[in-house]
Amino acid sequence: MDISHAQSGLSLGFTKNSIVDDSISLRINTSIRCPSNPFPLVPLQFFEQKEDGAPPFENSVHKNHIKEDGEIRILGQSIGGKRQRDPKPVSNPCKLFAPDPGLDQRRTAVRSWGNQRLEDADPELSEIMNEEKQRQFLGIELIASENFVCQAVMEALGSHLTNKYSEGMPGARYYTGNYFIDKIETLCQERALAAFNLDSEKWGVNVQPYSCTSANFAVYTGLLLPGDRIMGLDSPSGGHMSHGWYMPGGKKVSAASIFFESFPYKVHPQTGYIDYNKLEEKALDYRPKIVICGGSSYPREWDYARFRQIADRCGAVLMCDMAHISGLVAAKECASPFDYCDIVTSTTHKSLRGPRGGIIFYKRGAKSRTQGMSLGNSDCGDQHDFEEKINFAVFASLQGGPHNNHIAALAIALKQAATPAYKAYMQQVKKNAQALASALLRRKCKLVTGGTDNHLLLWDLSTLGLTGKWYEKVCEMCRITLNKTAIFGDNGAISPGGVRIGTPAMTSRGCLESDFETIADFLYRAAQITSAVQRDHGKLRKEFLNGLYNNKDVVGLRNQVVAFACQFAMPGFDT
Repeated sequence: MDISHAQSGLSLGFTKNSIVDDSISLRINTSIRCPSNPFPLVPLQFFEQKEDGAPPFENSVHKNHIKEDGEIRILGQSIGGKRQRDPKPVSNPCKLFAPDPGLDQRRTAVRSWGNQRLEDADPELSEIMNEEKQRQFLGIELIASENFVCQAVMEALGSHLTNKYSEGMPGARYYTGNYFIDKIETLCQERALAAFNLDSEKWGVNVQPYSCTSANFAVYTGLLLPGDRIMGLDSPSGGHMSHGWYMPGGKKVSAASIFFESFPYKVHPQTGYIDYNKLEEKALDYRPKIVICGGSSYPREWDYARFRQIADRCGAVLMCDMAHISGLVAAKECASPFDYCDIVTSTTHKSLRGPRGGIIFYKRGAKSRTQGMSLGNSDCGDQHDFEEKINFAVFASLQGGPHNNHIAALAIALKQAATPAYKAYMQQVKKNAQALASALLRRKCKLVTGGTDNHLLLWDLSTLGLTGKWYEKVCEMCRITLNKTAIFGDNGAISPGGVRIGTPAMTSRGCLESDFETIADFLYRAAQITSAVQRDHGKLRKEFLNGLYNNKDVVGLRNQVVAFACQFAMPGFDT
């Protein structure tokens, strides 16, 4: 670029009321000048308007000019200022920068609809939510997979943390602004390890899964190839569908069965306990890549040591889904899967009493000798390599940004799970389950395995000539919530033969053993009502439901249930 002819006309100007030192000079960077055309120093001069209106640039060094409309010129070219529209001078220059009078109005309009309370923003939804609140308060909650969170967990779930996007892991996010979110998630991870008394050198944890089903599928995705084999407890035997299950006709129900090959093991048909001998025989023939222990409707302890032996014999990773019993594990009120398993998953909202979500624990560091053939380890020497595979499966393979409000709420629940008060709470959960089981057995009810070791029990209704479907409906109309479940040996896909009953939720409301004696009486009376309606109206849906409407026995039991439930406060509720 040839700039040799421009040197005599170069100057910069400022108004005198901005800079008072007339001695300021401008030096051109000599590193870019042409050696044959050196630039002289050019004094930095202030503009003074010429009275004769002559052009501001005439010859080499000259006076400069700033127009009335604020336009600045260098080398005859405009470099700023407002384009002149009216030749008349503005009497008040501040008017040029006056704000739009409609800005405040528009800002207020946005805030008015975007910052209303729920009852004002959406009265219809608010009313439905209040009705659900009353339903919870006025009923008896016996679904084994449900619980009532404390006020602090509820506050965290409804907090500003839901606003932040934070894809990735702490310290490696895909968005900025996650300094405090990283602190929250790291704290949650630390508390998860502490709650289950785990060494961070030997165990890692991912707290981002949206549910335990998501957590389980992340494990499969991270460690398996499509079509690889897994082996979990059969759903009618008390297993979970996320462990792989087919309908009797062969239909694949869960994604675990759609993308992987699943083959179940079962409980003994007479005892209801897991048949470990059959399990080992099947595992050695089937050779699964992952063996899964844990279920959703199994009332007894798990023999993790035996599972470890079986997994080692067939060269499989041993995974435990402790979704239902994680609270008991944290409180040391049942056997711990961490002593034997490679991977442990869980929900966070059942016996653990946290927010709804999932969690994955995985071994890290050195392997034991017996695990040398385990999946994912044989190619990596003596070190476990689950961490990177599982974390990548959670994000970015299966999920987007984690729910930060859930992670904060989980951190609260995990802090509580490490306290003596929580241990006492879980002890009461077990006592209540045993009291309920004893009360039903005294009424000649049949329980699968004859009782319970944990927080739930399975009531086989077949001896009363009932099905879980209609008994569940009668209980619901009487404001008792529980859920139908298959009992091993029945045609559970069409008509489940039993119900699953859990004690954590009503324990959270303050119920003790004597209260569950009363609840057992309610449950037995509901069975009598179901039997009478079937006898008088039949088992067909329409006729059966007609027999429930305005049924005086249903109304009487419902009134008693409501009166009973009102005695117990709801955690986190104003009611």
